[in-house]
Amino acid sequence: MKTAVISGGGSGLGRELAIVYSNEGYHILLLGRTEEKLQSVKEEIITDGGTASFIVIDIASAEEVEKASRQITEKHDVELLINNAGVGIFGPFLQAGFEEIEKMLSVNFLGTVYLTKALLPSMVSKDSGSIINIISTAGLRGKKNESYYAASKFALRGFAESLQKEFEESGISIINAYMGGMNTPFWDDSQHVQNPSRLRSPREVAEIIYEESKTSTDIIIESKK
Repeated sequence: MKTAVISGGGSGLGRELAIVYSNEGYHILLLGRTEEKLQSVKEEIITDGGTASFIVIDIASAEEVEKASRQITEKHDVELLINNAGVGIFGPFLQAGFEEIEKMLSVNFLGTVYLTKALLPSMVSKDSGSIINIISTAGLRGKKNESYYAASKFALRGFAESLQKEFEESGISIINAYMGGMNTPFWDDSQHVQNPSRLRSPREVAEIIYEESKTSTDIIIESKK
């Protein structure tokens, strides 16, 4: 059975992507840091007739990713990797600490690099598969009070666009999705967005990504409904 590996699969867009792709016949392998959230999504998918499993992991740890990848490739036929995990810390540049940029680069950029490097070889061996990188419109243009966040997303964009060029003659699809803010718990501890309800729902964004990924390798979804 073909497997879709989804990082940050315990909530928000990751959860909705898991449900959408489960409905298309994928076994869903959820990755994340919080077991309770992953378990909840797994149970929801199984209740709806799908199959799912999860691994608790910090993708910013190369050691944890390497260990998990051996388990994944031994047990699963990975046909799809969705690099969705991300963190956001917002505010004026001069008020942010270096530990904040380190955290965002570690998760938003390095975590994606680690997972891709670990799971892409299995796709190369069969010359088949897809990788969807969830990047954000912050990877297309800088925004006020998002200097560190945008930096991490610009780095991710450069990595992802380079992969598109490297594998454009292969049977592997590299798809980059740039979406604006969504109405998710991402904003619960932030004052950066005053009214998240005006934003698209994660289910709407997940469905757009699923449909547009069939025909496009670059997907741009603005935040406003």
